[in-house]
Amino acid sequence: MAEEDLRTHLCRLGLSHRQADIYMALLAIGPCRQESLARDLDEEQEQDLEGELAQLRKLGLITVSGTDVCQHVPVEPTIALEYLAHARTAELRQSHQAAVNAYRGYRRSVSPQATENLVEVVTGPSIAEHIWNIEEAAETQVLRFDSPPYHTHGSANPIEVEKLKNGVEYRVVYSKSAIENSAYYSINIQPCIAAGEHARILPTVPVKLTIFDQRLAIVSMSFVEAEVNDSLLIVHPSSLLSALTGLFETSWRTALPMHLNERVPSALSPMHRRILELLATGVTDETIAELLGVSRRTLSRHLEQLNTRAGSLTRFQMALHATRNGWI
Repeated sequence: MAEEDLRTHLCRLGLSHRQADIYMALLAIGPCRQESLARDLDEEQEQDLEGELAQLRKLGLITVSGTDVCQHVPVEPTIALEYLAHARTAELRQSHQAAVNAYRGYRRSVSPQATENLVEVVTGPSIAEHIWNIEEAAETQVLRFDSPPYHTHGSANPIEVEKLKNGVEYRVVYSKSAIENSAYYSINIQPCIAAGEHARILPTVPVKLTIFDQRLAIVSMSFVEAEVNDSLLIVHPSSLLSALTGLFETSWRTALPMHLNERVPSALSPMHRRILELLATGVTDETIAELLGVSRRTLSRHLEQLNTRAGSLTRFQMALHATRNGWI
């Protein structure tokens, strides 16, 4: 790591620039007396240097050694750095709360009778930016009802893919209309499921909704509502947020899974696995063929092969066989 990088990191943890320079100098030259360190740092005021050394000792980053107890030595920094990190985290939380309180005070001043502490309305071009920023801050869990139209224009969601890699749980209930959009399915839905998203489907979802860490929700407009009023509601912790979370959980329990579990035969080809997943969504054969990029004739041939394997004669019997055997 470059010296400038280390200096930046130490300052970010809470050391002053001077303390960082002193600590880095001790790492470079090893145990030394205060006067030698002053010469190496071109320090004119040894008394000021003594104060900085005392602070570094207090933080647990250096100690003194030698028979005359005058040599300053760096020590293993794990405990000291953890303390500094916790201290900075506490300061950031205080700063965050101060900013939130200041904004709430502003909202009360412009609309003292409103319920802005519970629900905030966002309109115009800033909607998409709000959505991305809120999702970037998710730490543990995201719950979503997914249905068009999309403020993000139905584009890919690299934030979700990255969050899934970092252990954030995503549970998404898709409307049938979302699955039937072949472009959206290929660039958004399929990559997110492949990255670890837990997905289910309903014919329709009760509301366009995303809940982040059970501390914040965004509610979007439906097609009809968007034509009249293109806006986004941000719901803060309240009984309304609890009700929306309960609505999601109820819908999740009744929705059909969109991906196969570990009991599906491993010998099935990737194409057959995808066909089974799409059969479970309830979309038409025409939609399945479009989503897979194959002709109806090719799809029919694959369906015949699956029916033969399952001993079924119809699409319904195939879905029933997959369900009874725990494939889906």
